[in-house]
Amino acid sequence: MKHDIEAIIDLVRECGQLVKDADRRNLHVDAKAGHANFVTDYDKKVQDRLKSGLLKIMPDAHFIGEEGTTQEFSPKGKFFIVDPIDGTTNFIKDFRASSISVALVVDGAAELGAIYNPYLDEMFTAMRGQGAFCNGKRIHVSSEPLENGLVIFGTSPYNEELSERSFKLAYSYFRKSIDVRRTGSAALDMCSVAAGRAELFFELSLSPWDYAAGALIVEEAGGIVTDIDGNALAYDRKSSILARNKAARPIE
Repeated sequence: MKHDIEAIIDLVRECGQLVKDADRRNLHVDAKAGHANFVTDYDKKVQDRLKSGLLKIMPDAHFIGEEGTTQEFSPKGKFFIVDPIDGTTNFIKDFRASSISVALVVDGAAELGAIYNPYLDEMFTAMRGQGAFCNGKRIHVSSEPLENGLVIFGTSPYNEELSERSFKLAYSYFRKSIDVRRTGSAALDMCSVAAGRAELFFELSLSPWDYAAGALIVEEAGGIVTDIDGNALAYDRKSSILARNKAARPIE
């Protein structure tokens, strides 16, 4: 298994280099369903490379990716759940806050998570029961309460019906924390919580490829991840997300 993990991390890093070195003069962008929901030719290139590479490393696994997948999740078996570029709008705008996210889920439980920020060369990894790491150094959530903390939030831009509730909740957290942040990559936001850079992250609607790896990394860093109502996460449907340290109590 250790050899497989190292091979997966190497593959994710390779795909991050594809993103970082993208030819921005010839970027091809298509719109998908939902407000401000885009896909580029690099999303597809990275997903194709991840699929071929991951299934070569682990041939008995299934593959679920954001772009054009028809594979359905099952609570039995091995599944790679992948976001080839988390933060596609950031990538299009060259905002430099995007990541490659890969989770391995076995019999319904996340066993491995790898999230790579190619712009900062930060590789976040976790294996169930073995802790969370950034570039090989152990990371841990902070112990600060909400009033001494930063809150990161996502706006669920593809679901415009959630916009007002998202910003109302963000304002409530703004009033009870030092400040709020919005980056555009849920995977990186969860890594920020895991690394103790922020105390809480929430978003009202995300897909499993957005949170599967990040949730494991937060949990292995000593944090708590549920949906916004405190329920366990699922990998077969969209979910809200609340990731936090143990001292940052969520707003009821």
